Amino acid sequence: MSDQPLLHKQLIDALTAGGSLRTESWKRAAEEVPRHAFLHGGFFRRVRGAVPAAWAPVLEDDVGWLEACYADESLVTQIAGTIVPPDIRGQIMRQPTSSSTLPSLVLRMLEDLQVDDGMQVLEIGTGTGYSTGVLCRRLGEENVTSIEYDEDVAARARAALGRLGMYPTLVTGDGLLGHAEGAPYDRVIATCGVRTVPAAWIEQTRPGGMILATVGGWLGASELARLTVHDDGTASGPVLGGQVSFMLARPQLPPPLGLLPDLGTGTEREAIVAADVLDDWTTRFVVQAAVPGAQRLTLEQDGQQQHVLVDVESGSWAALYSENGRWIVRQDGAVALWDAAEEQLGRWHAAGTPEEFTITITPDGQTYHW
Repeated sequence: MSDQPLLHKQLIDALTAGGSLRTESWKRAAEEVPRHAFLHGGFFRRVRGAVPAAWAPVLEDDVGWLEACYADESLVTQIAGTIVPPDIRGQIMRQPTSSSTLPSLVLRMLEDLQVDDGMQVLEIGTGTGYSTGVLCRRLGEENVTSIEYDEDVAARARAALGRLGMYPTLVTGDGLLGHAEGAPYDRVIATCGVRTVPAAWIEQTRPGGMILATVGGWLGASELARLTVHDDGTASGPVLGGQVSFMLARPQLPPPLGLLPDLGTGTEREAIVAADVLDDWTTRFVVQAAVPGAQRLTLEQDGQQQHVLVDVESGSWAALYSENGRWIVRQDGAVALWDAAEEQLGRWHAAGTPEEFTITITPDGQTYHW
């Protein structure tokens, strides 16, 4: 571990130079929290060139473990809801379910939280506990409450924090419900993605307080938003940008697609907008607001590539394909998904495709403005 102090210093210096660390108070807090202390159980590294994606464990005694702990990259720490690095010999091809977020994003978000001394903060998604530790060093453990959905992840974070002598209020449960016992909070910060900001977070934040959360959806585009809670129980604020992505909160994960619809049925027309516009992150973010229940996939049918949106709950779908230089859409169900997407994109283009958005949340729901 003789290289650890140097690696830690190099990371802090790089994050300061890159603008993620902007104030002395957060820089001092980050200097006091060693990231490797939260990764003793190892992590998974993506296997280069593997299709589909495969992951291989990197354990504490392996070459490169310490250097990776102080690299500015996200490190997967759990796969398929239960599997941790010591469980695997070789490779695994399942979906990651928990990770240590890249430090530049963690610290950028903490800076964006705009805290003052003595503020009470609720963190949604303890994860490894690294960001919780930095919060403790900045505000004092008595002012930090953190919720983790997964019992095993929570236990590992509690142990890591305890080894560093930090004992914030740690709760195991559904972070979307917040933690009413500790309310009201001055700040709420979420290190998981959400489709909609839960009402509980707004109710548990004092008027004038802020919620910092990554808002996105099932089309895979998300952005960081900072919302101010108002006296009337509503909240609003800007999208800060940067194409920030977190794993969605588990209760908000998309439903299984199940048996796909018969794409040969439905109503057909020439599409105004081509399906490949969804390859662009910001365009997907805009479309997502119009069809929040839609999931996207591509498949081959009769030698032709189909770009498909499916809304499991409403039973709606749209399938697009290219033919002789034109795009054709076929759709069916309670919601004409591609009609809704084109209408939304039409309004956005008419406004000049702005990339500055705001979000407003009222009892009637969550709306986006540009």
